[in-house]
Amino acid sequence: MRKLFILAIMTLLSMSTMAQNVQQLPTPKFDKKSNSVSLVETLQRRESVREYSAEAITDQELSNILWGACGINRPDSKRLTSPTAMNAQDITVFVCRADGAWRYDALQNTLTRITELDLRQAIGGRQAFAVNAPVCLLLVSDISKLRGNREFGAMDAGYVSENIYLICTAMGLKTVARAMMERDALVRELGLSDSQIPMLNHPIGR
Repeated sequence: MRKLFILAIMTLLSMSTMAQNVQQLPTPKFDKKSNSVSLVETLQRRESVREYSAEAITDQELSNILWGACGINRPDSKRLTSPTAMNAQDITVFVCRADGAWRYDALQNTLTRITELDLRQAIGGRQAFAVNAPVCLLLVSDISKLRGNREFGAMDAGYVSENIYLICTAMGLKTVARAMMERDALVRELGLSDSQIPMLNHPIGR
């Protein structure tokens, strides 16, 4: 009986640990009805904002932002909302927030946790507004898909960056594109290869 009791306790602890360390999350499908602002109005409103409240970004809002950034808009051909040189699709978006850093998979529409560390400090550095934003998106180009051409990687990151600006503006959220970050720390903690270059980041909030 005592062995059964210990086994039951160990099982419960294991289940609890697994629940606390979810490594992959499906994201909600893009909600077209949540964004009714016209493109012209979105362009008129677009701005860079460097002050955010601590209010969280919802899962649906995050899903919409990620789809707008570089999600799949043509499932049959697996093409993206953002253009890329040679259709290399070299940009990976990492979601950095208090519960860790997550890699976005556009094809599967999932988030996979890479680390439980809060990397917003490495992204924001001395700029507190970036550190305090509830979500920071990190845009990483794998230049091995571009024959080592870093300029193409920077260009592709720029396309994704503008998409983030537009989708956030249409949703009433605020953001700013930044190139400042602690790249060595981010490469180390995210386990990036020599060809994966952090290009830009976007703190996002209200």
